[in-house]
Amino acid sequence: MKTLAVTAPDISCEHCKRSIEHDLAGAPGVRQVTVDVDTKAVRVDYDETETDDQALRAVLTDIGYPPA
Repeated sequence: MKTLAVTAPDISCEHCKRSIEHDLAGAPGVRQVTVDVDTKAVRVDYDETETDDQALRAVLTDIGYPPA
């Protein structure tokens, strides 16, 4: 199990949080997603045999929340 921890500056509300959690949770290998609106932090616990940091960063970018 690995963890990706990034900041996504475009997170501004609870809708953003729900959108990110929903879309990342559907990605292969993702076990848990935590988003903190106040700090704009995204934490993803995932199985490194099924995905990687680059793929998860791409999901964030694709849904409009590119990581810094």
